[in-house]
Amino acid sequence: MRTREQEVEPLINLSEITEVELLILKRMREFTIGEHSSMFHGTGFDFVGLRDWQAGDRFENIDWPQSSLTNFSPMVVREFEQPTTSSVIMVADRSASTRCGATGKSNDRGAQIATLIARAIATVGMSAVFFQDSIGLITFGEGFHELGAVRPRIGKGQVIHCLEAYQQGFGLQDIKNIGSLSATLTGFSRKTAMMPVISDFLFDEAPDFLTELRQVNNVHDVFIMLVDASFAFELPKVSAGWVEVYDVETGRTRMMSRRELSRQSERVKAWQNEIARQAKDNDLDVIRLSLDQVKFDIALVEWVAERRLRRKK
Repeated sequence: MRTREQEVEPLINLSEITEVELLILKRMREFTIGEHSSMFHGTGFDFVGLRDWQAGDRFENIDWPQSSLTNFSPMVVREFEQPTTSSVIMVADRSASTRCGATGKSNDRGAQIATLIARAIATVGMSAVFFQDSIGLITFGEGFHELGAVRPRIGKGQVIHCLEAYQQGFGLQDIKNIGSLSATLTGFSRKTAMMPVISDFLFDEAPDFLTELRQVNNVHDVFIMLVDASFAFELPKVSAGWVEVYDVETGRTRMMSRRELSRQSERVKAWQNEIARQAKDNDLDVIRLSLDQVKFDIALVEWVAERRLRRKK
C-alpha cells in the first residue's frame, strides 16, 4: 500500500483521454443517431459578469480596460454563459486516502484509487462535451473541510482543466460553506445540473454525506459513482504477527494482527456494499466502478448516455 503527496506521472494522460474521447464518439452515436440535436439554439452567449483571471481562461475574454484599473494584478475576464446549455457538475473525492493503491500486479500497474476517479472525470467530462453541456468540478477532502471548485464552462479544454485541478490542485477556487454541505452544493449552480459524486466513500461521515446528498437531489440530478477500492487493500502476506498501520487522513496509528490485516479487502467490500444500500435508501442511484478498464469505460459511457437522454425527454 502506498501514498504520495506529489505525483511524478499524471493519473490519466492525454493519450488515455483521447482513447476515452474516441470510445464516447462511437458509443454515443449509437445511442443518439436520429435523435440527438444540438443543444445550442440561441444566437450567442449571455454576459454574466466579471471575475479574476484563472489558468485556462481564453485571452480574448480578458477585459483589458477593467484590468488596467487593477494594474493587471489580477487581470479581469468577462464571463459568458450559453442560456440553453445544461450543466454537469462533478463532485470528486480528493482526500489523501484516494492516493493509495496496490503495487506489483500486472493488471493494475500500481493504480491508485484516484486513478479511477480521474478516469471517471475524463469520461463524464468528455460525454458532456459531446452533448455540448458545460462542465464544472467540486472537490472535497477529508471531513469536507476543504472544498474547491472549477466553475462550469464548455469544451474539451475545460475537461483537461478539471483533470489538472483534480490531480494537482491548480486552479481550484475555495467554496464558502453557507451553513450546510447540502446547501453549499445546491447553491453552487444557478441551474439544475447533473451531479455525479465520485468517491470510494471510505470515511466515517459517509452515511451523513448520503443524507446531505439526498437533499441536494431535490434540486439537482445527483447519483453516486462508487469506486471499488478493495484492490488497494489486497496486501502482500507478512510474516510478523502484529503490524502497525497508519491512517493517511487522520494521522492515527494502531496495531493490527496479521489475520485482521489480511481481511482488509473483504472489510472494504462489505463497507462499500453497505454504502450502496444506504444510497439507494436515500433515493440515490449507484453505479459501481471497477479496476477493469474496458468494463469501466463501457459501463460508465452507457450510464451517462442513458442518464443524459432521459433528462432531455
